[in-house]
Amino acid sequence: MQLSLPDFLTLRHQLPVVDVRSEREFDEGHIRAALNVPLLNNGERHRVGTTYKQQGQHAAIREGFRLVGPRLDAIIQHTEEISKGRELLIHCWRGGMRSNNFAQFVAMAGIRSRVLQGGYKTYRQAALQAFQQPLKLILLTGFTGSGKTEILQALRQAGELVIDLEGLAHHRGSAFGGLFMPPQPTTEQFQNELFEEILSIDKSRTIWIEDESIAIGKIFLPPDFWQHMMLAPIVQVEVPLETRIARLVRDYGHAPKNEFFEIMKKIGKKLGGQHLKSAHERLLADDMGAVMEILLTYYDKAYRQSIEKRSARLRASFSWSRGEASGLAERLVNHIGT
Repeated sequence: MQLSLPDFLTLRHQLPVVDVRSEREFDEGHIRAALNVPLLNNGERHRVGTTYKQQGQHAAIREGFRLVGPRLDAIIQHTEEISKGRELLIHCWRGGMRSNNFAQFVAMAGIRSRVLQGGYKTYRQAALQAFQQPLKLILLTGFTGSGKTEILQALRQAGELVIDLEGLAHHRGSAFGGLFMPPQPTTEQFQNELFEEILSIDKSRTIWIEDESIAIGKIFLPPDFWQHMMLAPIVQVEVPLETRIARLVRDYGHAPKNEFFEIMKKIGKKLGGQHLKSAHERLLADDMGAVMEILLTYYDKAYRQSIEKRSARLRASFSWSRGEASGLAERLVNHIGT
C-alpha cells in the first residue's frame, strides 16, 4: 500500500520507519528516526548500476535478485527485530523498485508494511519547499562570547519558539566552533533536521534563532531560509569584554594546545602575523585569557562591520553583564511583545 507524504509524516510517530537505500545514500541524508536496512548495500548497488548501463534494465534486475538472495534471511531477521510485530513504513529513493520489492520480501515473513509514495525524494522536495515559506524570525546577535546559545536556551524554557541552528549543525560557528562537538552532519542531513524543526512548530508565532553566516562550519544553510534570515529583524545583546573572555576560556580553554594553535593558524592572515605570534606565546604560557582577548581583536572587528551593514534591521539592544540568562530572556520577550 502506498502512503502520501502527509500520512507518512503522521504515522511515523507510531510506526517504525525503514530506509532501504544503501548505506552511503542513508549517510548523506535521511529522515529523522529512520533505520537503515539496505536492500542493496553500497557495493551491490554499484554493481547493479554498472549492469544497467552495460546490459540494460532486465539484466540489472536479475543481478539485483542474485545479489540480494544470499542476504535475504539476514534482511528479514533484521526487519523482524525492528518491527516487533508492528507494521512498518518503508521508503527508498523514489518509492519504486527497491521499496516495493523489500515490502514483498518482508510480507512473505508476515511483516506488514506501507511504502512512501515518491520515496525520500518526495520528502526532500517538501523540505526545500518549506524553506521557501516565510517565517516570523528574530535574529539574536552579539559579539563572540556573548552567550547567545545560553540565552536561546532560556528563551525556550520561557516558552518561546527557538531553532538552535548551531545545535543542529554540531558547530558553534567560529573557526573554533567544532571543538568538543560531535562530527558535523552533511549539509543535506542538516537541512532535513531543520525541516523537522519547522514541521514541529507553530509558524504563526515568533521564532528566535542565532545570527549566523550562511555557513556553520562545513554545512550550509538552505539558500531560501538564508534569504529569510537576511530580512529578519535583529536583537542585539551587549556583554562586557571581560565577561566574554571568561566565557570563551570556560568553553575552549581546556582544548589541547596543538589543536588550538592549528585552528588559530587558519585565521592567521586575518588575525595578523604579530597577533598570531603573541597569541601563540600566551597559549604556551597557559594564559588563555590573554589568548582570547587577542583573538577577539579579529572577531570583534568582523562583527562590527557585519552589524553596521545591517543597522537598519536592528530592532533593539540589551545590556547583559551578570545574572541568570532567564532574566534577560524575560526582558527580550517583554520587549518583543510590546
